[in-house]
Amino acid sequence: MRVRLTRLILVAGLAVTIGACGGDGGASREAGPWMLEASLAEAGADVQFCEEVTANVSAYMSQFEGQMPPSERHGGAVVVASIGDIPDGMNNHVSQDYTASQHQSFVNLMTLVKYDEDQNPEPYLAESWEVSDDASEITFHIRDDVYWHDGELTDAYDVAYTFKRAIDPETAFPNAAYWTHYEQGPDGVEVVDSFTVKFQMRPHADYIDPWRATTIMPEHLLGDVPSAELRQHPYGTVCPVGNGPFIFVEHREAASWTFQANPAFPADLGGRPYLDRYVYRVITERTTLLTELLTGGVDVFIRPFPDEVQAILDSDAVDLLRYPFRGYVLVGWNARRTQLADKRVRQALTRGTNRQEIVDALLQGYGTVANGSVPPFHWAYDPSIGRDAMSYDQDAARALLAAAGWVDRDGDGVRENAAGVRLAISIKYNHGNDMRQDIAEIMQAQLSQVGVEVTPMVVEWGTLLDQIGQTPRDFDGVVMGWIVEYKLDDTDLFHSDNISETYAWSGTQRPDIDRFLEELPLVVDREEAKPIWSEYQGLLVDEQPYTFFFFDDRLDGINKRLRGVEMDARGEWLNIKDWWIPADQR
Repeated sequence: MRVRLTRLILVAGLAVTIGACGGDGGASREAGPWMLEASLAEAGADVQFCEEVTANVSAYMSQFEGQMPPSERHGGAVVVASIGDIPDGMNNHVSQDYTASQHQSFVNLMTLVKYDEDQNPEPYLAESWEVSDDASEITFHIRDDVYWHDGELTDAYDVAYTFKRAIDPETAFPNAAYWTHYEQGPDGVEVVDSFTVKFQMRPHADYIDPWRATTIMPEHLLGDVPSAELRQHPYGTVCPVGNGPFIFVEHREAASWTFQANPAFPADLGGRPYLDRYVYRVITERTTLLTELLTGGVDVFIRPFPDEVQAILDSDAVDLLRYPFRGYVLVGWNARRTQLADKRVRQALTRGTNRQEIVDALLQGYGTVANGSVPPFHWAYDPSIGRDAMSYDQDAARALLAAAGWVDRDGDGVRENAAGVRLAISIKYNHGNDMRQDIAEIMQAQLSQVGVEVTPMVVEWGTLLDQIGQTPRDFDGVVMGWIVEYKLDDTDLFHSDNISETYAWSGTQRPDIDRFLEELPLVVDREEAKPIWSEYQGLLVDEQPYTFFFFDDRLDGINKRLRGVEMDARGEWLNIKDWWIPADQR
């Protein structure tokens, strides 16, 4: 029988200043972190659920009111800005957005483990773990001092609950491939005691990585919600309750998210964050966003484009951070469409596009052309893959299209197949992303030269994710960015068994690709795995589910008043609890 441990704590010397002032970021009045400030009626949310959980957070946090800051570094507010909202918010059960994942992992929630700068796992919510000699069992020991923001103690039941939801098809957890080699039946997870949980698995490579990327969710709040209803539940965007270093205050749709320092964050993990308040702002107009950074309206500009970099370099108030990243930009092709079903057409779309010219123009030296899904920083990267086979050659593109049966039969400059279907496709991209718009428009011009009619289409970010990730897949091509995990696994993208899952944008169904996707995770020795990875990447070049565009360096603009910031391939928010501002610059 389960015993839920709940208690209030008073920590000597623990300090918080509730309602501290700072940059407004769309939240101009002082507010305690337990106040429900979103309009529940407008959000269509479960009013009773949100009223109850926010009242509980209020009751728990009220004990810390009036305590003084523990050091001179504590205080102030920071505003981070980007062009998009955080789809699905703090709901890790269903979210598929990189910024959402970052906020879940480092701001509002916690993962069992995190990585150090050398990508080695280190304790976080789990204080330790051990693996059986045959690597078929992993046991995590959970910290006993991490509280949900409503005063409930985080425990092994929350971990087991999170895993069970992730493997439940009704949840539609976007990264189901994380758990392919974990035992998913009733014997797959065992709660040994309130702070010990054990998992069964088949021996495989990088088995710890899913626990770096999956944040633990509150069983006591969501355990009774049917899995199929989690996506629409108000927990994610209206009244999330986390256990991480920052407490949710408010979400204003398409405008801002506001968080307050958690005074109960464990001292052994650094204790209360230095910042009193953190605000994430949505500024869809890039010129406005850059101006806000340069004039001090925001402290961090996430991912400025290369053509915006010079203004940052010229500023005395702002620094530019640049580092290799684990992502690439692609144009995904929906092979379910008649025009895109033949791989020769997809090959022609890549060969008919001068990717090097586009990369030179758009990235200005801050990235390289991509021909596959393995990024240059990774041990499995093979720079020779696809270099010649997918080089720019419009004559080769024309020959491929003709061989696939697409010919300009009526002389209008656009090819048709034997049934008279025009080789006309749309390429969608998200609102506010000028670089992706540029890619779509340049492809429109270049592919018209080989007889393909391309129509660029702009779509709001959340709507675009729905269109490409849910049935029916309402797109032909889409310009997207993909962030790879340290454990490389394209199963969710390209395995035939996952054809109906969220990330199966391309509709790829090839038995030979399936075999490699099944074999690669089981090869533990990296030297043995390298040639297998090369063979697999060669198959992707042949299949061309995407036109792989480039691996870009990550760029971030940082106000010089902000200290202690670390950003690298792990993410921009990885040490936000340690950011601080000198008292005379708040």
